Parts: sequence; structure tokens; C-alpha cells
Amino acid sequence: MTSEIEHIVLRANALSIGYATKKNRNLIAESIDLALPKGNLIGLVGANGIGKSTLLRTLAGMQAPLEGSISLLNRDLLDYAPMELASKLSVVLTETPASQNLTVSELVSLGRQPYTNWMGKLTSEDLLAISHALEITDTKKLAERKCFELSDGQRQRVYIARALAQDTPIIILDEPTTHLDLYHRAYVLKLLKRLASEEKKTILFSTHEVDLAIQLSDQMIVMTPQATYIDDPCKLIEAGCFESLFPKEIIQFDKNNGRFTIKP
Repeated sequence: MTSEIEHIVLRANALSIGYATKKNRNLIAESIDLALPKGNLIGLVGANGIGKSTLLRTLAGMQAPLEGSISLLNRDLLDYAPMELASKLSVVLTETPASQNLTVSELVSLGRQPYTNWMGKLTSEDLLAISHALEITDTKKLAERKCFELSDGQRQRVYIARALAQDTPIIILDEPTTHLDLYHRAYVLKLLKRLASEEKKTILFSTHEVDLAIQLSDQMIVMTPQATYIDDPCKLIEAGCFESLFPKEIIQFDKNNGRFTIKP
């Protein structure tokens, strides 16, 4: 039987995030406690500027926390060497990479870098992981297309395929539905839900699609100016956590249907 400790992939205790220089300390959020289980889809929401990207970057080891600790697979995040960390945690950012001239297959194969030798030679195991990633994200038919030829929705699925090829227990995505229409926003989030469920990946993503995240997420992290909350969406709704996300005089949250509406 799997213990609760083994079930938790990423944990943060008494975490404070922000930016520090020799002279200044810019605190963005503090007292954050998280425990992200295996096979869960976790949505991170909050108003613009609240610190969602900073939290993701800190949890991914891309910037140091101001205070507190982060453990990945029951080991301090800071103990991992960069290449070892890349085999445990993958990140999909919103920035357009400088690899638009690569084919889809070439871009996805970059996910295997933590496992290849210094020459970058792909083994049969690498090729199998790449093929599986293309298959499950429905991008195999795009394999020979150049990345600059793709639509925003196709490109986002390719980035997710690259993260899948990296074959890490946890995938962190920063606003994966940005610039997508409603259909592709729903498509990408349903794909992430399926990957968490079927591939047993822990998937943490930030989003402005609060309504969709409430419908699809196993857990949600809600960042507000007062505190950061984590729980399943129904309990967060009952606790009134979503009502403090936006100014009430403009946007109100309906607890009955889990949706935001603009006040007339």
C-alpha cells in the first residue's frame, strides 16, 4: 500500500516567494503550504500580478524562495543537480522559444535531453517516449511540420508533448491556454486532465480560465491578497475563496453554478 508521503510528489512548507537583492526584499506571498499528490490536476488561479508565475518559478527551482522549503519526491529541491532535476520536473512556459525552425518531431525530442549521452544520440527507449508523447497529444500527424507553421493550439499541444517526452513525475505549466480560443482552451485543459488521470502525472498549471479550472481540476490553488488557499474546488467554493479574487462591484461569483458573472 502506498503511504501518504510516497503519494505526495511536490511539497512546500511555510513558503515565502518574491525577489531579493542585497538592498531590497520584495515579498509577493508568504505562508504557503502545498502538498501536490501523484496523478492530480491542480489549477492555480488569482488576479493579474498576484504572483502566480513567481510561485510556479519558485516551485520549479527557477528562482530561490525567500523563506521556507520545497521538497520534490521527498527530497529537498535544492539538492538536485540541474540535469537530475530535469528528469524529475518539466516546465512549459508561455514564452515563444527560439526553436521555431525545428520540426515538431525535433522539438519534442528535446524533451529527452536529460537522458541522452553527450552526443545527444537517441536510443530506442528515447524514440518510444517521443512516439508515445506525440500519440497521446494527437500531434503525430504534425511531426514533420515546422513549428512556425503551427496554430497556437497546435503549438501548445506540441509543448505539452515535449514535456511528456521528458517523462517527469510532475509537469508545471504557466498559462497554457493563453491566446487560445474557447474550444482550444477547453481542449488543452481536458488533455491535461487526461494526462494526470491516465499517465499518473502531477500537473500544476496557472490559468485565467477559472470557470474551466473549477470544472476540471482535482485541486486548486487560489492566490488572494490575504492568503493562498489549496483544496478541492467544491470546498474552496463553500469557503468563499473565489469571491475575493476580483472586485465585487464589477464581478461576482455564483456559488450555485461555480461561475463568474459581470454585474450589470
